[in-house]
Amino acid sequence: MKVVKSLKSLKQKDGSIVVRRHGKVFVINKRNPRWKARQG
Repeated sequence: MKVVKSLKSLKQKDGSIVVRRHGKVFVINKRNPRWKARQG
């Protein structure tokens, strides 16, 4: 899981999806699994 200052930069990558689970915000990218992030 990468450490990024904000999820905004990650969600602009192509193929990334923003998901809310259990009150946390996740960014998932199927094309490049390196770009995963969690906030909250």
